[in-house]
Formats: sequence, structure tokens, C-alpha cells
Amino acid sequence: MTRKLSPLTFAIALALAAPAAMAQETSPPSEAQTLDTLIVTGTRVADRTVAESTAPIDIITPEVLQSTGTVELATALSRAVPSLNFPRAAINDGTDAMRPAQLRGLAPDHTLVLVNGKRYHPGALVNANGSQGRSSSPVDLNSIPIAAIERVEVLRDGASAQYGSDAIAGVINIVLKSAGSGGSVTVSGGQYSAGDGANYQVLADTGFKLGESGKLHVAVQGGHQDQTDRARPFLGTVTATSAPGGRVVQRYGDPEVDNRSFLYNGEVDVTDYLTFYSYGLYTRRETRSNGFFRPAGDERNIPSIYPDGFLPDIFNTSTDVSVSSGLKTSTDGGTNIDISYTYGANELQFDIQNTLNRTLGPTSPTDFYAGALELRQHVLNLDFSKALDWGLAYPVTLSWGAEWRGEKFVQSPGEPASYADLRLPVPGTSPVRYYPPYSQVFPGFKPEYSGSYDRNNISFYAGLEGDVTDKLSLGIAARYEDYSDFGDTATGKLTGRYAFNDAVALRATASTGFHAPSLQQQYFQAVSTNNIGGTWYDIVTLHTNNPVAIALGSEPLKAEESENLSLGLVLTPAEGLYVTIDAYQIKVTDRITLSENLTSPGVRIFVQSHAGYEGASGARYFTNAIDTTTQGVDIVGTYKWALANSALDFTAGYNYNKTEIDRVAPNPASLTAIDPTALRFGRVELARFEVGAPRDKFFLNNVWTRGGFSISTTATRYGEFTILNSNPVLDQTFGAKWLFDLALSYKTNGWEFTVGGDNVLDEYPDENIFISPALNTSTTGQLPYPSQSPFGFNGAYAYGRISYTW
Repeated sequence: MTRKLSPLTFAIALALAAPAAMAQETSPPSEAQTLDTLIVTGTRVADRTVAESTAPIDIITPEVLQSTGTVELATALSRAVPSLNFPRAAINDGTDAMRPAQLRGLAPDHTLVLVNGKRYHPGALVNANGSQGRSSSPVDLNSIPIAAIERVEVLRDGASAQYGSDAIAGVINIVLKSAGSGGSVTVSGGQYSAGDGANYQVLADTGFKLGESGKLHVAVQGGHQDQTDRARPFLGTVTATSAPGGRVVQRYGDPEVDNRSFLYNGEVDVTDYLTFYSYGLYTRRETRSNGFFRPAGDERNIPSIYPDGFLPDIFNTSTDVSVSSGLKTSTDGGTNIDISYTYGANELQFDIQNTLNRTLGPTSPTDFYAGALELRQHVLNLDFSKALDWGLAYPVTLSWGAEWRGEKFVQSPGEPASYADLRLPVPGTSPVRYYPPYSQVFPGFKPEYSGSYDRNNISFYAGLEGDVTDKLSLGIAARYEDYSDFGDTATGKLTGRYAFNDAVALRATASTGFHAPSLQQQYFQAVSTNNIGGTWYDIVTLHTNNPVAIALGSEPLKAEESENLSLGLVLTPAEGLYVTIDAYQIKVTDRITLSENLTSPGVRIFVQSHAGYEGASGARYFTNAIDTTTQGVDIVGTYKWALANSALDFTAGYNYNKTEIDRVAPNPASLTAIDPTALRFGRVELARFEVGAPRDKFFLNNVWTRGGFSISTTATRYGEFTILNSNPVLDQTFGAKWLFDLALSYKTNGWEFTVGGDNVLDEYPDENIFISPALNTSTTGQLPYPSQSPFGFNGAYAYGRISYTW
């Protein structure tokens, strides 16, 4: 009998076999750029470098972040980190404005984001519709301007024992520019080959001295992006309630965006033993996206207002504020002390435009304020560390500390017209049907859906790490957290690294982790319009302690828990060549996710029988009903090749990632009693976990430099992914695609001029298969590409950039 190797087993075997193969390679003498970079993520040892790290960590420099035409941090990271997936959601309500990113195939809120080592606030939005990352409430990475970033450290390993909740997949630590002198100004602009999506960005930063012992660095960034549109003419059967035949009436692509950011980062020595430090951020981003077209004869339209139908818009205003300040000192005994306070907040406002409320009749407004979501976070940290001389090869570092965190989630109601439901009957219907209520495309938040919710938690941690011998490094960490809303939890981590010689080192980690249910996941409630199998449904998201949700089987949320294992090799088989191979396994129990949209007849009748839900055609709620196992391998390599009059820098990355569902909780008895045909979790939702993201990704970048000239080329392969439908006939697997980026630059006297192109071969994902108008009446032919595509569906992009650095 032949036994198949699991991906993890295969990856470990590959890792252990690699040294013998690579030891035969030779390279011209040089040094990898980032091996000696001191890291601050995943360790509390003061002089730990990338090459010495006991866990896989990537250093993403400003040059890498700006090596393509994008100025979105999440997009730039997805092109530099092979295990980061950042699809470009479209027609997904607020998710169009705050797109989620996935690390190692896990939920977007399984990655902890730090700024200067301090916990950054999550976004107020919870992703409730049909995108990858559905159910999550993560950090909005694009709220942090690239202009202010010195480097990004991406720790690809569980780190809850060190940092607390959310660090299941890893940690992204954004280190801000801090120099007290110098600066830069950059102006860039570009457009897609289809003739849309034109944008410009201005980035600037500079440093100042503050007296004799202080420094301050400030950065600003602002710009505009036009919408892109890849919609096509309606191809279905033309009726009074369908889109006009042969016309493009839908928009499908990236939203229109206006953004502006300001950030400062500085420190000053108050005395010769006490340092004050602080950073502050303000970002405001206005995003205009759209929903689905409402034809002239559709019941959702009023022809006297829109004789030709209408395409409603969602105008989101997202405001982020973050301020962190602290004091650092050292005692005479060598104990380092760091006391800090960090405040962060995100507010997301919804204004619905070019729309109407059908139940208000011909006098309906066409613009509505639909409400707002806000998340505020306060964090107090008290951190200690001390080097201990135990007679070993080097001192070991003992660290300990405490953290208090307070959070508040506020859901504010919209104006009354945005959620009004006058129960206007459709003439001539028997039994009587009613016109759809609320502001079309995005119903306003009702007062009974709104509220203010808060919680706090306190945690204590301790860790010990260091070089036991010249070859062996070990570490141990533990953390205890107590939450006011769901209870307490404890996590731990073990790390080790053994250097066989200067060319080969083996590293491994074992840890437990957790993700606390966010306040948004516990309390968010709203109605949203969903297209399910070609039919429109107004789905109400119920918070977990809503009596209707409880009757449908909802229970109080508990924390997700994880077990992480990793084994990796660090290889420097030749001068200038650096390769890491890290295999991992992550088991997550009690994953928090939204149920399927419960739209079966029994559930619909039950929901509509309750006051306030008469217009709903289905419901859903958050629940801990799934366990998963994720296995994969990361391979990253860098190589610098010095030629006679020029140099070549190579960077390659590969990720293989597979998630399997281990357990799906059965339907609760109360849900079965209401409707035995209801399905709390079905193929559509489960597919997002297992096949919704590419199973693998590969990229190869090389930069050739000679004098002031440089040419950068990148080839990226995105693996296939699958979308399952409630109707299996519409299931589709989208094939792997290669994308190529090219940029040419010239530097002279502080100036740099760049012209380039992303996706220069104009590659698109496979088109959606439209079987027949009968199976897909509402969108037939108009949405040709899947919004889950890991590289979007905008085609080739050309750009230019001018920078001046001093």
C-alpha cells in the first residue's frame, strides 16, 4: 500500500534535503542586504538580527514598498510576502472601502498589526458579505501611509504568548521613519491600459532636530484615484425588470478614492537616563463604490425619479487616529523599563447616494445618511527586560510586563428615511406583497440595531531567551489574559535555533494562541442586500444575544484557540546567498465565522414574524462552529551578484498553503425545530476556508543596477482558486496566472526618475462562466471576473514617479 505524504511532511523533507543540494552552488562574493538588520518583532533581545531569528521574519524596505506603482501598503506587502493574500473586493458594501488581507490563508484578524511595536487599532468594519475574509474585523493596513515607513517586519509565526490576541498567523510590525535629518518628496501618477483608474499621489517626509538630544520625523501623503470599471453589457433576456439589453449599466472594479494622511514620530531625552517618545497618525479616506443596477421596471425603482433605472453609490468616509507616547529608562542594575499609552480609533461613515427608499414613494430622498461604525482602543503597557549573566556563552534576556486594554464599539443610527419601512403594498398581488423598504443598496442602521458596547482586559507576560552556546539559541514565553466579557485564557511559546555551521541552521517553534471575539462580531447588526443564486435577499445580521438569533441557535461567542508548529532551515551555502525554508501547521478550534445566509422558507417566516424584521428575507449570526487545520511551507531566498561594472539582486519567494475543515458543528436543535431544511453552514461558506484563496504563490524579482541606472523585473505566479455556488452547476475553478512587472529608474544628485508598468502583459483572471440567463438573471454577462482574484481584474497599469531625497 502506498502512503501519501502530507504537505507538511513533504515540506520538512524538502527542508532537510536542501543543504546538500545547495552546498554545491557557488556565487560571487557579496552580502545579503538585510541579514544584519536588527529586528524588534518576535524577540526582546536587543541585538537580534534577521539571520539569527528563531522564527521566520521578513524585512520589507521602503524601496521594496515603492518598487511597483501602488502606494497602498496592503497591496505592496502582498507583492513582497508570498503568504499574504489581498484580493480586491468589489460590490461588497463597506469591504470595498476597507479590504481585508490574509496571512497564511487564515482570517484577516488572525494577524496582529503593530506600529513601532505598539498594538494598532482594528477597523470598525466587520466584513459581512461575500468576500475572502468574511466574518473578520481586521486592521485597515491602508490607513498607514507608506511615506512614513522605515521598514516593515513580518513575523510569519504565532506570537500570542508575546503580544496577546490576534497573533495566530503572525505579526506585522510597521517601523516608522525616525531620523532627525534628511527627507524626501515623491510625486507619482498612472493609469490602467483600459483608460480608467487614473490616479496621482504626493508623498513627503522630513526630519528635524529637537534641541541637542531630540529628533522628530514627519510625513504627509495624499492623492486621488478614479474608479475602474470592467462591467460589460447585459446579455440576458430583456424584460421590464432586467437591465437594458446591449448596454453597460453596471460598474465593476476599484472604487474612487481620495486619501490624505499625516504622521509624526519622535523622541527626546528628558534627562540623561529618561527618554520620552511619541508617534501620532491621522488618516482620512473617502471612498465611492457602488451596488447593483436597479432597472427602470424593477420593484425597487420609482420610474418618476429614475426613468432609466439607477446605479446606487456607497460613499464611505473612514477616519483613523492613533497616538502613542511613552517613557523609557534603565536602572543602575540594568533593568530596562518602558511605560506607554496608545490610543487608536477608526470611524467608518456610510452615505448612500443616487438611490431611494421605495416605500416613501415619489417624494423619497435620493441621498441618505445611513449611520456610522466606530472602534476605539486604549492600551497601557508596562514592559521590563534585563540581561542576566548565567555563565553561558552570552547573557540571556528576561522580559516581563503587563498590559491593560480597553475597547469600545459604537454603532450609530442613520437618518429615519434610510431605515423607514412604510409597508407599502404592491398593487394587484395576492397574497399581498410589499415593496422593498430602506435606502436601496445599503439600509440605514436602525436605532434598535445601534448601541455602544465596551470591554476591558488585563494581561501579564514573561519570557526568557538567549544564546545558550555559540550554536544553540532557546526561548520560552507565557501570557495570561483576563477579559471582562468572555473569560480568561493562557498561552505559551517555545523557540529554538541550532547552527550546525556558518552555512546551515535549524529553527523550530511550538506555541498556542488565541483570538478574542471582537466587539463588532458580538454586537454588529444590520440589514444588507445580497444576490444569492440570481435572487435578491435582504439579509439581517443578528448580534449574538438577539432573541431571534438565540432562537435560531446563536450562543455567546468564545475565543478562538490555536496550536502552531513550525520547523525551518536557514541556509547561507555561499557568500551573498540567503535562503529560508519554513514548514508550518496551525490548528484553530472554535473559529468565529458568520453562518450561511439562512433563507429557507421556515426561517424566513419565523424572522418576519418578529417586529422590526418584516422586510427581511433571511438572517445570519456569528458562531464558533468550525475547526480547521492549515499546513504549508514558506521558501524565501535572496542573492546579490556583483558583476564587473554592475550588480544583480535577486529575491524569490514561494508559499504553499492548504486549509482543511476538521469539524463543523451540527445545526442547533432550536434551528432544526424552526426549519429542518435550514443549513447553518453549507458549501458556499466552507469553500472560502478551503479553496477560496490560491493554494500557492511564487514570485521572482531581480534588480540590475549600473551607475545611476536600474531595471527591476518581477514575475509572480498566483495559483488557482475555486468559488462554490449554492447551485453546484455554477461552481468554477479559476486557473493559475503569471503576472509581470517592469520598472526603469535613473538616479542623479538626489533625484530619481522612474517609469514602469504593473501586469505589463495585461493579464486577467479567468472569466466567470454564465451558464444561462435563467441561472443568473440579475448579473448575466455584466460581471466578467471574480472579485476573489488575488491580483484583481484591472489589467495593465502604467505609471511614472519622480523623487527627490536629501
